[in-house]
Amino acid sequence: MSVAITTPDRRYIIVRGRLWRCANPDLSPERRSDLVDDLMAARRAVKVAKQSERDGVSGAAEALKAARATVDAAKVGLGERGPVWWRDGAPDLNRHLVRTTPYAAWYAALSDGEPEPR
Repeated sequence: MSVAITTPDRRYIIVRGRLWRCANPDLSPERRSDLVDDLMAARRAVKVAKQSERDGVSGAAEALKAARATVDAAKVGLGERGPVWWRDGAPDLNRHLVRTTPYAAWYAALSDGEPEPR
């Protein structure tokens, strides 16, 4: 398993050269845990609904839509989607390629995609 690279401002992780917004660090541990539990349950529900849809089960499409909405709600609650959680007016670069963002020079300076030792 590789170590996730986090931008210096800790707003994003980098996966295959793309920025993905991190969860809001200001969430209480309890709130974060509840939202992660909700997210994981919703992802399992998506999996079940997809299988039900493949099997031709009645109502599977509606169940899939509801499960995906629950995933989205949990991710918005975590701060990974929806309005940004930082307050300095910086734009949301979620899903942008690192090389096309202000993080490009910093990322290019990393050795083999791994952060330099501290």
